[in-house]
Amino acid sequence: MINLLTIVGEGRLLGGAGMIRGGYRCVCFTEAPLPAVAGGFVNTESFSRYSPFGLMFDKSWLYAKGGRPVIYQPDIDFNALPEEMRWRHVRYEPVTAPPIDFTWEREWRIRTDRLNFSPANAAIVVPNEEWEAFILRIWDSQQDLEVESYSVLFEQTIVEQLRDPFPWRLVRLSP
Repeated sequence: MINLLTIVGEGRLLGGAGMIRGGYRCVCFTEAPLPAVAGGFVNTESFSRYSPFGLMFDKSWLYAKGGRPVIYQPDIDFNALPEEMRWRHVRYEPVTAPPIDFTWEREWRIRTDRLNFSPANAAIVVPNEEWEAFILRIWDSQQDLEVESYSVLFEQTIVEQLRDPFPWRLVRLSP
């Protein structure tokens, strides 16, 4: 949760090269439907590396920023890809023992060191109503502190007008 609040506060996602063959720096996404994420978003072996917190972007916005679906294929086919597409490669070996299959992640990537975004581009995903209320309380507390600091200089009625509405759309995974 702290990571999410930091990312939202900075308005950026940083690219990484972990688990990306060729060392390409990318920001990675899933296009999994929300009900799949709410259900734990796990593979057939009940494995997941995801939490019920995140950011949700419109796919067309990601596409306009250079985002593309990954290409699931055997590692032997990596070099057959044109250099400008290799950042999209994800190993897929369903007939090996054990099988290597991350297709359930429905991954998209943007090849970049940094992706800037704003409330106009993203929604904050939280597990439930309690977490939604928690985030709104944090926002209200920050607004209270701002109002309090300005109230030393200005009348309370003027200072109250400085309160900003919560700028983000919140999406709950469950009620």
